[in-house]
Amino acid sequence: MIANTPQPPYYAVIFSNIRTEIEDGYAETADEMVRLAELQEGYLGHESVREGLGITVSYWSNQEAILKWKQQTDHLLAQRMGREKWYAAYKTRICKVERDYGFSV
Repeated sequence: MIANTPQPPYYAVIFSNIRTEIEDGYAETADEMVRLAELQEGYLGHESVREGLGITVSYWSNQEAILKWKQQTDHLLAQRMGREKWYAAYKTRICKVERDYGFSV
């Protein structure tokens, strides 16, 4: 589903990753991270796909909201588990969205 974002400007956090073979709580943690992110002040939505390479783009009202999410206690634990067992590699990029456009059916 395409996230319903407000008029720009807003921010996007792009999380690209390659998974390991280890499952061990990954799906449950991913679901919990979505639930918790939705409760964060400044969260606007997200989009996520996985076809070998995983990409999740989350949208935020400002950089302060992104920093608070990065420092959220449960998210810190999930980040550590990701580095220790769930991801072979990842890259996070933070961007300011200055323009967007599209259409829907």
